[in-house]
Parts: sequence; C-alpha cells; structure tokens
Amino acid sequence: MLRDFSWRVFASTGDIHAYLLYRDHHQTDGAVEEASFDLAQEELGDSQACL
Repeated sequence: MLRDFSWRVFASTGDIHAYLLYRDHHQTDGAVEEASFDLAQEELGDSQACL
C-alpha cells in the first residue's frame, strides 16, 4: 500500500523522495519473498517447494 501511494505521489508531482521511498519499499518486498522461498525449500525440500 505504501509502495502504491509513493508511486502515485511521484507520478503526479515528480518528487524524487517519493520515488526513493517506492524503490526502497520494492527492494524490501523482494528480499522478504526470497527469504520465504528459501525457508520453504529448507522445510519441504527442493522438489516440493512451490511458491
């Protein structure tokens, strides 16, 4: 939600701080998804991890 809001602010105003917030939030989301996949691989094994 914060990511969408910061993108809308950047798109409408051109405020670079809103873009940086969007980018930082997007990078954080990617790290969380990778950690979740790694955890699933450890728990289920490589052949059964389906995320």
